[in-house]
Amino acid sequence: MVLYRRGSDGLEVFLVHPGGPYWEKKDAGAWSIPKGEFDDAEDPLAAARRELKEETGCSVDGPFIELGSIVQKNRKTVVAWAVESECDAGAIRSNIVSIEWPPRSGRKLEIPEVDRAEWFSAEAAKRKLVPAQGEFIDRLRTALGPYRAG
Repeated sequence: MVLYRRGSDGLEVFLVHPGGPYWEKKDAGAWSIPKGEFDDAEDPLAAARRELKEETGCSVDGPFIELGSIVQKNRKTVVAWAVESECDAGAIRSNIVSIEWPPRSGRKLEIPEVDRAEWFSAEAAKRKLVPAQGEFIDRLRTALGPYRAG
């Protein structure tokens, strides 16, 4: 889900940073839109709203802008919608997931799926995002048209 707001300096986008030791010191190219997996039985928009709630504690209502899908370098397909909404980045509450760490060690570690969130300008968001997801920012800008403050 691409949350956006219209700030005094232009379009701002809400991004999340993955939790855990692998991502701990990674920044540019590591952030993501709140997203997750769903099966054929679940409505993709409902899944996007559910994942946003699980990863941040934030809930949103439409109207929603369909942004289509992209395929990331890891071959994961991501389907996204945008919605103009607020979410307090400093107050997110993420679900906890279990990972094997270090990899192939057999040891389990409980981590937050998301360790932090932040609002970024559209340009900064494109630098922070996993590269393929930057396309969603371009599609959102196209859908919204020129930004006019005030």
